[in-house]
Parts: sequence; C-alpha cells; structure tokens
Amino acid sequence: MRFDADHELDVTGLYCPEPVMLLHGRVRDLAAGETLCVIATDPTTLRDIPRFCSFLGHDLLQQAEEGGEILFLLRRGA
Repeated sequence: MRFDADHELDVTGLYCPEPVMLLHGRVRDLAAGETLCVIATDPTTLRDIPRFCSFLGHDLLQQAEEGGEILFLLRRGA
C-alpha cells in the first residue's frame, strides 16, 4: 500500500538523520497544500517525521506500517 500523493520520497535504507534531512529539502520544493508520501525503513522516523511536521507547520495526514516499510502522508503548510 502506498498513499495517493502528489509526490513521493523514498528514503528506505537510510538512517537518522538522513530521512529528515532529505524530507526537509523535498518539502521546500512543494507548493503549499501539495502532498508527499514518504517511504522509510528507519524506526526513528516514527518519532522524527511527526515532530518535523509539527515543528514546521505541515500536516501529517496518515501514517502506516506495512511489510517493513513505514509510510507517511503529509501536506505542506502555508
């Protein structure tokens, strides 16, 4: 299962802090309101990505784990 999103960022196989660093760069390229599906395998993303969204004002719309992957659907804030 992958979330239906405007964009996708695959950070599987990468470990803290790389997933959030790449996410930060990718979100800057999105227009306000666009969505991004992040696919990760590092368990620390379960803590880091929700904090990233909260701190920077992005919406974490959904989160799921499936087959060793952690999926996040977020929407860029204004």
